[in-house]
Amino acid sequence: MVSPASLVDQVAPTLRKNAAAYDESATFPLESLAALRESGLMGLLVPAEFGGMGADLATFVAVAAGLSEHCLSTGQIWAMHCFQVDAIVRYGSPELTAALLPRIAAGDVYLASVTSEAGARANLFSATTPLEADGDRLVIDRTAPVVTGGTAADGYLITMRASPAAKETEVSLVYADRADLRTEIVREWNALGMRATESIGMALRGSVPAHNVVGRPGGFATIARESMVPLSHLGWSACWLGTARGALDQLVRWAAKSGTGRGQQGRSDLFFERIGRIRVSLELVSSYLTRVREEVERARRENRTLDAPRSQLQLNTLKIVASELTFQAVNDMVQVAGLRGGYLKDSELALERHFRDLRSASMNHSNDTLMVGVGALSMLDRGVTLI
Repeated sequence: MVSPASLVDQVAPTLRKNAAAYDESATFPLESLAALRESGLMGLLVPAEFGGMGADLATFVAVAAGLSEHCLSTGQIWAMHCFQVDAIVRYGSPELTAALLPRIAAGDVYLASVTSEAGARANLFSATTPLEADGDRLVIDRTAPVVTGGTAADGYLITMRASPAAKETEVSLVYADRADLRTEIVREWNALGMRATESIGMALRGSVPAHNVVGRPGGFATIARESMVPLSHLGWSACWLGTARGALDQLVRWAAKSGTGRGQQGRSDLFFERIGRIRVSLELVSSYLTRVREEVERARRENRTLDAPRSQLQLNTLKIVASELTFQAVNDMVQVAGLRGGYLKDSELALERHFRDLRSASMNHSNDTLMVGVGALSMLDRGVTLI
């Protein structure tokens, strides 16, 4: 069996070749997705019994970083797909998993997430639009301001209020196949960075079988805390780290070739100090990512909840630290490379694109909101039990 690392090497030339063009046009990287479908990586987290690779979280993190070294938009698209897969594997009904997981493993289904809602009070754990029963089917009429890869998706995981009588905090997660929906673009995507994610606004209308509810009705909060949030923070952090790591690798090679940083007696202390600070930042992100990933794996092995304050605090901290330090690292790389190597759009280092892409990291699930959560959770962890 070919290793996931080898498969990353196999698709890397396609991702690398197309990254700039898809960024320029702000269109979804269909050619890169096709390479991922053919490689088998879309089924990385699907259990072997359903035809997938049944990989662990260490492999998931490594692949997310490896793909993002060549194209952060594609890496993040793939990682977000995997968040959805993990939720279905862990909480899907027997009917849904039997029908859907083999298709995902075969590369036939790319999953998009529909969890955003318009409005100042909107958050992951509440929903205003209700599911309505129609015999043995559930009616979906949902609009979302942000759906990454919505036009390319073969299926969607959608959050909705469990029923018209349910509270807004009683949220259900439901799978909808594209064939069961009518979709409409309600907002285009023309962003500073992450342009190839094509995170458009969409309206989705249709109906699905009742067994397409993932987990118990109204039980999305458990799925989010035990599956989707942990994997999102691990996956996003890995993607950002992979991009920054790849950028630093290119920078040091470029500097060695071009002579950047040379003073009268070799390289200047300032050059080494800047490179050193960049490397320290990436080492810190890598170390914390590894430790949090190990904590999540241990909790899963021991069938222990990740809803405890300490676990939530560490997951939120990972996302904050990874998003801020990787962006700062690339910002510093632009300074080291200078106007020609770092700032120009057509530089061979592509630092300008990495800078724009990583600028979004702190706003993807706002760091300001997460830091408030870290502070509140810290008040519940009176022993200050550090990782």
